[in-house]
Amino acid sequence: MSGRMVILGAGESGTGAAILARARGWDVFVSDSAAVRPPYRDLLTRHGIAWEENRHTEELILNADEVVKSPGIPDRALVMQRIAARGIPVISEIELAGRYTDAQMICITGSNGKTTTTMLTHHIISQAGLDVGLAGNVGHSLALQVAETPHDCYVVELSSFQLDHMYDFRADVAILLNITPDHLDRYHYDLERYADAKFRILRNQTPRDAFVFWNDDPLIARELPRRCPQATLYPFSDRYHPSLKGYLSDGKIIIETLNGTFDMERNSLSLKGTHNLYNSMASGIAARLLDIRNEQIRASLSDFVGVEHRLELVARIRGVDYINDSKATNVNSCWYALQCVPTRIVLILGGTDKGNDYSEIEPLVVKKARALVFLGADNTKLHEVFDGKVAPIADTHSMEEAVEAAYRLALKGDTVLLSPCCASFDLFKNYEDRGNRFKSCVLNL
Repeated sequence: MSGRMVILGAGESGTGAAILARARGWDVFVSDSAAVRPPYRDLLTRHGIAWEENRHTEELILNADEVVKSPGIPDRALVMQRIAARGIPVISEIELAGRYTDAQMICITGSNGKTTTTMLTHHIISQAGLDVGLAGNVGHSLALQVAETPHDCYVVELSSFQLDHMYDFRADVAILLNITPDHLDRYHYDLERYADAKFRILRNQTPRDAFVFWNDDPLIARELPRRCPQATLYPFSDRYHPSLKGYLSDGKIIIETLNGTFDMERNSLSLKGTHNLYNSMASGIAARLLDIRNEQIRASLSDFVGVEHRLELVARIRGVDYINDSKATNVNSCWYALQCVPTRIVLILGGTDKGNDYSEIEPLVVKKARALVFLGADNTKLHEVFDGKVAPIADTHSMEEAVEAAYRLALKGDTVLLSPCCASFDLFKNYEDRGNRFKSCVLNL
């Protein structure tokens, strides 16, 4: 198949898609409503691909046979509405990449934990000596790797936005960690639509494939029977049930697959906390399905370092720990962080609200927070929820102000926790920028 392909968005995903499409004979045009960053500008130019920035020229877009949309562009954007009105098919970069590779795909989604699980799974597989790529929301563009550095196997982190525009792509191993309210602003504040997006990871699976999921997630448990998955099921939990393929027994993780049984002392895991137990179980199941040796899995689960911006200890200053959890862009992620920190907390919250319901964390906040620091362009909703429940509260509008306020409010033995519950785009480029700014401010105290 070939013709004219238009790529919307010239970041990692879009540039990779453009290079793959060009290599496969498509007439390619790339359009970005913002400025194109120099590395991607250079890549597109080097491959002879036409591109534009700071605009979407409709006469160059609406003549496409197919459009690849970068995940960050909402369907409600004007250019997307015009494309829909013309009936032009829209796919994701992952869907495009899947057309041109027969590599094994281990795909991971969920509202929380997917980056850690993706990195951990990739760590196990790569340490075992397999030829594996890392792609999706982490690593390099899957399409670019398929075009220029193909691998036998890929571990792919998939957001709901990427899953929205996947149709023929098939995951050999699909992992669904959990479903909690997130990104509801992109789904008309309808949790059912968001769940629909997550369950698209099951599309096209056959009985030869595997579906790995957290057995105790209430939304997964409710939705699974009507989804009729074709794949072999691998549910996991922290308690035993005969139907489970991964569980905890007498302080040991037990994993059962057709490739045999794996066991490991929970205390030997490098990642601590209940949520990381689930992440480790999911990664361990995936590794056994690839028939990686038990000794290798144990070694990798015990030496994995972790993910930057996720419960990352930055420094201890005057007896106060400063933890960077900037990747906590939803309420459930913040709940996990609050559960993991054993001390009293000065909690930094705020950013671009995605339809958050803070009632999930309110009891923990009231119980554990010595003080709150709101960090955002508009902190009105946070004040409405928390005023009168935790004192004191500091209202800040820059990272420098937030860290200074937290420094003043924290007592020896406390933890200052940046776990914002919100997206970062009101004041920062992304959650990495927010986390790096936090670390810089802390280290300059």
